[in-house]
Amino acid sequence: MKSDGKNHMRIHPMFLHSNATSHKWAFGAMAELLDNAVDEVQNGATFVSIDKISTPQYGTPALLIRDDGGGMDPDAIRRCMSFGFSDKKSKFTIGQYGNGFKTSSMRLGADVIVFSRHLKSRSLTQSVGLLSYTFLRSMGNNNVVVPMVDYEFNSSARTFGPLIPHDEDHFSSNLTMLLQWSPYSTEDELLKQFDDIGDHGTKVVIYNLWLNDDGEMELDFDSDPEDICINGDKTGRMKQIQYVANLYQHSLRAYASILYRQLPEYFRIILRGRDIEYHNIAEDLKYVQFIKYMPQVDGNLEVEIITAIGFLKEAPHANTHGFNIYHRNRLILPFWRAVGCTNGTGRGVVGVLEPDFIQPTHNKQDFEKTSLFQKLEDRLKQMTVEYWNKHCKLIGYQQVKKTPSTTTTLPSSVTQNCVDQDQPLLLNHGSQYESSNSRAGLIKKRKDLLDPPLKLQHAKRHMGSSCGTDVQCISEEPENSVEGMMRVSQKMLLMQENKRLQSRLLALEKMVQELDLKVQQLKDEQKNVEQHAGELENELTQLTQTLFESCKWNMYKQHVC
Repeated sequence: MKSDGKNHMRIHPMFLHSNATSHKWAFGAMAELLDNAVDEVQNGATFVSIDKISTPQYGTPALLIRDDGGGMDPDAIRRCMSFGFSDKKSKFTIGQYGNGFKTSSMRLGADVIVFSRHLKSRSLTQSVGLLSYTFLRSMGNNNVVVPMVDYEFNSSARTFGPLIPHDEDHFSSNLTMLLQWSPYSTEDELLKQFDDIGDHGTKVVIYNLWLNDDGEMELDFDSDPEDICINGDKTGRMKQIQYVANLYQHSLRAYASILYRQLPEYFRIILRGRDIEYHNIAEDLKYVQFIKYMPQVDGNLEVEIITAIGFLKEAPHANTHGFNIYHRNRLILPFWRAVGCTNGTGRGVVGVLEPDFIQPTHNKQDFEKTSLFQKLEDRLKQMTVEYWNKHCKLIGYQQVKKTPSTTTTLPSSVTQNCVDQDQPLLLNHGSQYESSNSRAGLIKKRKDLLDPPLKLQHAKRHMGSSCGTDVQCISEEPENSVEGMMRVSQKMLLMQENKRLQSRLLALEKMVQELDLKVQQLKDEQKNVEQHAGELENELTQLTQTLFESCKWNMYKQHVC
């Protein structure tokens, strides 16, 4: 960005398109925009809204994302719309690289216009910026040009007026480009977009949305009036159990429900007018175990990762397995398959973990393939197989064992990849948990399938691993004890609730600080008003005195005459 006030970045416009292709999946780009809003929780944000609107100029569909966070001042919005800059240095924020907004918006549509209002001290500003591939391509520019205009609130006139840091020609030129290439043809129409933002917040409008290979709009707004879907991804969806793992690739509502491991209770994600209900995958599991993994990072420093692993409650009829791997509260890999389900091993096994010691890729849809990630992958494979071998009989799966003398041959429907399997290999036609027996009888049958109860074991050091990991089952009851599993599950839920409450406390403390700041601002304003009133009173006294003296002088002159 040049220092002369012109909004130029020495990047060729084709870079906008090639940079956006890092997002292979439209919902991955949507998640980046949601991340920006969630990061604003630390600045007081209470909601983010995603909706479909129609552009006023052409009536074509556009995507609207709006939040009530802190907003951006003129400098911040320029940093936002430049490349490779990020001022998110907190370990609690999701964004890191300063590239997410540009890649995500350009992945969803050719053009994006941003409206942001920011209140700092007693200065209230609002800014508009346009990143338009259509404009740059039509003009044949060799540099990326981002038209921007800024306004500042005049407390005396009670209106917003142009903020002109350089010259009026520069402001006028930028405004002309905005009105020519945005969906808003007049300045009044442009500024009207701030009406629903309030004192602070940001609104993003993405228009000229991309089409898929069939010439249809990639985003489907019509199939469900309360959802946004991927066009052309409807095949077979209704045939499967309607679990989030079968829906998240096609439904933004399903994906957003699992996108964050936890959010403040007061924060809302609103999709097309209806709140998204948070979905905790760990609560969908049965026969849950919590396994501690302690890799060595940065030399000899050990970090602790706890993985919740179990069978889905719908197993053995749910065709789903894999680990949901989060990073800094954000889902990076949903239902990632550590094993290939050879001979059915691992089918129905789902896990949840949050290894913050490994870094995600720039598009936040995968992790960097480092040695640390490779060791984690190996451990998750081992974890899946171990869990399967110990628990598969509980839900009617048959454990497949190979010996040197005999080889068990399974039906072809089982030896295929799990995606193609409609029915698991069961010990008998009916699953145990569907039995009409009493609860006591059910537990008895499960015990008959198990080895003798296992007591809590101490951590075992894997000497052959260079990462120096500890693995420990932290269940405090025998694995086949339903009561023990319930207690451990309750403990995990209490831990999660404690973490949620701590997050809520931090957010409330942040709100208290903001309220204290506003109180101080109001006190300062009151002091200024009182000072101004005193000055006016002094002026009035002086004017009265002057008028009085003038009247006396006139009366004296008349008397003399």
